[in-house]
Amino acid sequence: MSIYDVVAIAGTMLDPTEVPIEQSALLVIDAQDSFKVGPRWARRSNPAFEKNVSALVEAYRAAHLPVVFFLHTDSDDAFARDSPSFKLMDFLRPRKDEPVMVKNTRNCFTSTTLQPYLIEKGVRRVGIIGIQMEQCCETTARLAADLGYAVDFVTEATITFPIPNWDKPDEELGVDAIRERTEYALRRRFERITTVNQLENELSAVHRKPSETIRR
Repeated sequence: MSIYDVVAIAGTMLDPTEVPIEQSALLVIDAQDSFKVGPRWARRSNPAFEKNVSALVEAYRAAHLPVVFFLHTDSDDAFARDSPSFKLMDFLRPRKDEPVMVKNTRNCFTSTTLQPYLIEKGVRRVGIIGIQMEQCCETTARLAADLGYAVDFVTEATITFPIPNWDKPDEELGVDAIRERTEYALRRRFERITTVNQLENELSAVHRKPSETIRR
């Protein structure tokens, strides 16, 4: 079945609780050293990021479900393909069957082969984690929902940074406000806001053999 067959009403969010976790894939977005270049890394949100991301990667692997990694490239020197920082963070080690896709758009679909990959694997639900919470993670979540996927957005496995007000240099939006705004904007419109523990519990219930779960 094509993912387009599961969208009953245009504009209606597909609830992840209506799609089995066995049909899920984990999208690990832009967890790359590029973000560590410059002073903003010291002001990042979520010091538990690495622990939470690692936990979900291992939980999806244990359930024999797809994990897809992304690297973002743009005109910023730290995000250039030839930059020494253009690589996944050291705590992430993709397996041979786990794609690492390079994108140059804020979402993970339009500049990569993610869509055909997910269709090939029979994926109807995606878990979204990575960097940045309100940019590439949120944009990917919105597009995924519009494409007909059920979306689990794990805020505690994302990172953001304070956003300066370019019109008023002395003002900025803090990380707590960004998280609140992101969750308010997305909840029950584009996705389910969920936690590492909630997804781990669902994934731990998957006892099928690899050949009986989603196609890897």
